[in-house]
Amino acid sequence: MTLPVDPKLYGAFLIAMTVMAMTPGPAVLYAIAQGAERGKRAVLKGVAGINTAMIVWFTGAALGLSALFAAYPGVFRWLSVAGAGYVAWLGVQSIRGALKPQPDQRAVAGSHGAPKRRLGSPFAGGFAVQIANPKVLLFFTAVLPPFIDAERDVAPQLLLFAAGTLVLDIAFMTAYGLGGAALTSRMQRPGFRRGVGLFVGALLLTVAALILVRLID
Repeated sequence: MTLPVDPKLYGAFLIAMTVMAMTPGPAVLYAIAQGAERGKRAVLKGVAGINTAMIVWFTGAALGLSALFAAYPGVFRWLSVAGAGYVAWLGVQSIRGALKPQPDQRAVAGSHGAPKRRLGSPFAGGFAVQIANPKVLLFFTAVLPPFIDAERDVAPQLLLFAAGTLVLDIAFMTAYGLGGAALTSRMQRPGFRRGVGLFVGALLLTVAALILVRLID
């Protein structure tokens, strides 16, 4: 019986993906920002958005969209610029919210905690970050192809590669995001909340900058 994927190649792919998933990039920074600003539920929604974008990318790879973007890089460039702009807008909104007067929520919110600033949908933000991430295009055009066995059916291989990628991404991004969410218990303090808002804004602006810088590289 012939396996869909060469076990040695798949093992090497999982090792490579573990290293990539552990390395902080725009998606990881976004997950941390959502956790610090909005808590665990936002982390899960953001990670869901990020990995929905990855499913779109894998589907696109199966349909040959990677070749399309390679032939017409302007399409991906404009998509990335739009995604970076959306994330930058989220960062500016966070900074603006942090600079507003910060009431002491220990007095007005009781056990309900601090209200969260409206930064848009965590799912939509996560999707925008990953769909516009040049690192993902690099993954599909340079990292993934060497692990594909041309003598086997490509579709089952992509399915298994997608499964491994999603499991690793979800595990590491959720861990990073929940680390950021551990800060939410202190969000009732106005000074700390202002600092987190500024930090989150800077983090989101960094994500946008990373996307644009990688486009230039």
